[in-house]
Amino acid sequence: MSTHDDAGWATADLCDAHPQVQVAAPILGSFGGAAAFAGPIETVACFEDNSIVRETIETPGNGRVLVVDGGGSLRCALVGDRVAADALENGWVGIVVNGCVRDTDALADLDIGVLALDAHPRRSDKRGEGRRGSTVRFAGVEFRPGTWLYADGDGVIVADVAVHG
Repeated sequence: MSTHDDAGWATADLCDAHPQVQVAAPILGSFGGAAAFAGPIETVACFEDNSIVRETIETPGNGRVLVVDGGGSLRCALVGDRVAADALENGWVGIVVNGCVRDTDALADLDIGVLALDAHPRRSDKRGEGRRGSTVRFAGVEFRPGTWLYADGDGVIVADVAVHG
């Protein structure tokens, strides 16, 4: 059985033990300093406007993972080093972005998981648009608030309940 030294689980082992989990298509790259992370999901949906992302990470994370559906836009970044640092400070363990991130050197130094489609130097708009707490879908997976996300070097899986420990 393979496990992560810190996490005590591996997505490959969780998939073997729980074949009902959803497995995301391998389209996300790792940009954060935490190679493996897991927690209950909170969601936001926004398009080229990260206002709702910032608003959400300013709330207590309580070990959750923020899943950001940015519509797959590759025209600007929805998360940068300041957003990720604030998320870490507020108790979030990871951020998964269906879009881009920036400040990648600084992100790599933060002990938070950050997954995204790619990097882009341009920041997003600030129009106050977006929604929080709804089901979002990308990478062939349905991300619902309260379900569990596990991410490591092998990929991302989503389970209806915690499946480790």
